[in-house]
Amino acid sequence: MVKTTRRVRLALLGVIISGMATIFVGTAIAAENQDNTFIFYWENDAFSDSDAHYTNGLKLLWVSGPLNKYAEDKRLPDWSSKPIESLPLVNSPDTTKHVAFSIGQKIFTPQNLDDPNLIVDDRPYAGWTYVGTALHSKSKDVLDSFGLDIGLIGPNSYARDVQEEIHDLLDSKKPQGWDHQLKNEVGLVLVYERKWRTWQFGFGDSNVFDFIPHLGAAVGNVYTYANAGGEIRLGINLPDDFGTALIRPAGDASIPATDAKNNKAGVYLFAGVDGRSVLRNIFLDGNTFTDSHDVDKEDFVADIMAGVSVHYNRFKITYSHVYRTKEFKTQQDEQIFGSVSIAYVF
Repeated sequence: MVKTTRRVRLALLGVIISGMATIFVGTAIAAENQDNTFIFYWENDAFSDSDAHYTNGLKLLWVSGPLNKYAEDKRLPDWSSKPIESLPLVNSPDTTKHVAFSIGQKIFTPQNLDDPNLIVDDRPYAGWTYVGTALHSKSKDVLDSFGLDIGLIGPNSYARDVQEEIHDLLDSKKPQGWDHQLKNEVGLVLVYERKWRTWQFGFGDSNVFDFIPHLGAAVGNVYTYANAGGEIRLGINLPDDFGTALIRPAGDASIPATDAKNNKAGVYLFAGVDGRSVLRNIFLDGNTFTDSHDVDKEDFVADIMAGVSVHYNRFKITYSHVYRTKEFKTQQDEQIFGSVSIAYVF
């Protein structure tokens, strides 16, 4: 009976996700003659043969084609034009605008999945299922992004159901400690980030090297941090975009910097880093408004990644191997996970 109920919940969640994806597709198709971008992200620690900490992430993202003004975009409700136009950095008249919508889920677990008791020195079981929107303003070499993610943390995120069902399907051990997960809470995070395309070098009409630094900050009960980092790319016919990004609000780096039709087939290697000074991480600090399990987080966390990306016509497929430093004081080892993204511009 429990398994049946869980599958009914997952089926309902699948219907909701499919419905939202259909809305994204229908909205994008309605915008004729524009370079809309779809990006699918999957992140998992199975790439490093582990099952702990940040164990799975999924995100489906749609970014609109270029707009001249947010207020003239029929995809935005009329009431939103004044608040949007009051925002700094994303309303310059000499930049191109984009709107974005996303849906995603993240799952976090302790290292020992066999213990049904509360593991006081390891991170809580937790999940977050969310929807997001973002505003992007870009020139050829600069991308400014404001993003807002809002969703559910706790049992209503259905992270437990998703992980247990996947483990059943794979005939792997069932996590035993989900009874101690974070409690239900609405999660919200507002993010700003800027990216620059610098040090661009090429031979003939082929770009072969560039450096893309970024700087940003997040505020909310889910995450509050300041971050900075950069990415170096080396290859053949580098795509005309803003590089590679992991799943994070306002991290939509595959937005074309200019007309995507001009991109040539190519391949490149990349290496990057993102460092965060963390004031709040609900998945370590615990629930905001009620008591829950928590651990002492590290104040500074870094992601170091390297990988390869292949692009042909309007497709771009990227794999990143990510090393993440310890996120809390009693964490035994740093974490390694993989990230796959598939972008399509149409």
